[in-house]
Amino acid sequence: MDKKTIIGIILMAAIFIGYVMYSSKQQAEYQEYMEQVQAEEVARAEAEQAAAAAQQAAAAVPADSTQMATAAEQAVNREIEMYGETLSAARNAEAATYTMSNDYLTVDFTTQGGMMSKVTLEEYTKYAPKDERNEKVVLYDPESAKFDMEFYVKRGFNNLKVNTAEYVFQSEGVRKENGCQRLSMRLEVSAGAYVVYEYVLYDEKNPSRDYMLDFNVKFENLSPIMAQQSTVGVEWSNRTYQNERSYKNENMYTTLSYRLPDDEDVEDLGMSEGETSEYIEEPVNWVAFRQQYFSQAFIAHDNFAYANSGFTTEEAGSGFLKHYTSKMGLTYTPQTDGYAMSIYCGPNKYAILSKVVDPDGESIAMERLIPLGGWLIGWFNRWIVIPVFDFLSKYIASFGVIILILTILVKALIFPLTYKSYLSTAKMRVIKPEMDALNEKYPRQEDAMKKQQEMMNLYKKAGINPMGGCIPMLIQLPLLWALFRFFPASIELRGEPFLWADDLSSYDSVLNLPFTIPFYGDHVSLFCLLMAVAMVGFSYFSYQQNSASQPQMAGMKFMMVYMMPAMMLFWFNDYASGLCYYYLVSQIITMIQMTAIRRFVDDGKIRAIMERNASKQKNKKKSKFQLRYEELMRQQEEMMRQQQQAKGGKRK
Repeated sequence: MDKKTIIGIILMAAIFIGYVMYSSKQQAEYQEYMEQVQAEEVARAEAEQAAAAAQQAAAAVPADSTQMATAAEQAVNREIEMYGETLSAARNAEAATYTMSNDYLTVDFTTQGGMMSKVTLEEYTKYAPKDERNEKVVLYDPESAKFDMEFYVKRGFNNLKVNTAEYVFQSEGVRKENGCQRLSMRLEVSAGAYVVYEYVLYDEKNPSRDYMLDFNVKFENLSPIMAQQSTVGVEWSNRTYQNERSYKNENMYTTLSYRLPDDEDVEDLGMSEGETSEYIEEPVNWVAFRQQYFSQAFIAHDNFAYANSGFTTEEAGSGFLKHYTSKMGLTYTPQTDGYAMSIYCGPNKYAILSKVVDPDGESIAMERLIPLGGWLIGWFNRWIVIPVFDFLSKYIASFGVIILILTILVKALIFPLTYKSYLSTAKMRVIKPEMDALNEKYPRQEDAMKKQQEMMNLYKKAGINPMGGCIPMLIQLPLLWALFRFFPASIELRGEPFLWADDLSSYDSVLNLPFTIPFYGDHVSLFCLLMAVAMVGFSYFSYQQNSASQPQMAGMKFMMVYMMPAMMLFWFNDYASGLCYYYLVSQIITMIQMTAIRRFVDDGKIRAIMERNASKQKNKKKSKFQLRYEELMRQQEEMMRQQQQAKGGKRK
């Protein structure tokens, strides 16, 4: 390098070092200034409290009042120097409240932070005894609800962090236009530069908008003073009330859920009873604070850049379930002039959530908030159970009757499987004498392969699939599990009475105990008790049917007949009475079906059919699979014989 280049580099380095030293000094002075401002704010607050107390006591000393006024004035001046006149005025302004409502929602707003402070659902009430249900469901807790946008603006040589929750917005109130209500709130960040929040609530009845608020954020003339940043932070938090009878059951279905863009499913943080959180580094379409029957969802139409979300579980008896917090980021560039978002506050009802779409009319999978099950069972609930349930509810007022009809329909649907299972069991019962003869013919362990081979030949001649009784039951299990997920998630049952139960979505208590039984509770659910009794009857019936053909089941009698119903009694005592009622009816219908099948299916006819099938199979050419299987069995038998001979030789 030549001399000029070296000198240039040295000068640039000197300028840079000087700038760094100057900036560091400025930053230190700014930090000291901030500490002084905070101290003066504390002093001002204490001075104002002292002045108020002195005024009330009529014992103030003029000199002291003058000093306090001077201190307060100095603190105000320093605050103005730090935040500017507009933000300083917004910090100290008096907040106002506004309300918007339609047939479904009543939303209270406060200009402190420009946020929703309370949301009331007009069509739903908290659980209470039947004649005392007059308290409406509230989704936002005014004491803990928070909404805050965080960004940085330029202030001299430094950047000032603006948290909108700390400031009072200005508003001209609610205005009605074009079938909706609008509320605009403005925060003047600097002279002529504003952050504007606009909330829109629709009056016209539309399932996709009945419980939805549009939330638009606008930056007016804000770009010139915005500091360099890639995101605008959003903090959303709230504490959810307990709305159902059972804290344990409701809390089990209460969690935080979110959706990734273009994902057909929904993720959640699980059903933790403590504290949990998750940082999602990729874009997020929406975040929802989900309860058993209600949800609050914050939707960003252009997606959040990230989301750091979590919750803590409130104590039982506190009246609350979970305290949620979600810190999200909205992508920001100098060209950004605002954000289009929406807020859902309403029921977890499939008919409503499935109609919620984005501005382009595309689904955002809000219906997946309802825990209907995964791909294996969810389809059965979405495409069969829910449509049938909704159809019946149009014509039948009693949901107990609807559950009865639904159970009959499900049992009719799976009846062919039930029949096939019984038929397989009956065939095993018919050939039991032949199986006993084989057991006597081959009593030794070394003949196990030969006995197995002859049993398979016997099954083949009789046309029996050894798994024929199990496969139909295995096919039924997903359907049973699907209905197990449907009933606790069905808001249609909420508050609906039937017989002695005053709410099919909650447990029916016919006796409150003066003590708590571990794993059972402090009450007796009659539907649950009847379900357990029906299970004992059905299990005993099934045992009697199968024990003759399957001797190994003798040792399972206690487990099948008594232990399983007892476990269900303890497990389901806190569950929805509608679910217990469904299982009760299901058990009764199954026993009726099995009794009818038993009367119409004769063992003699079954044997005759089996003998005809055996004669047809006698001259039938064996398949390659059968030949390979028989050869394998012969090889295994020969191997076992050689092993036995080798053991005998060693003993000699």
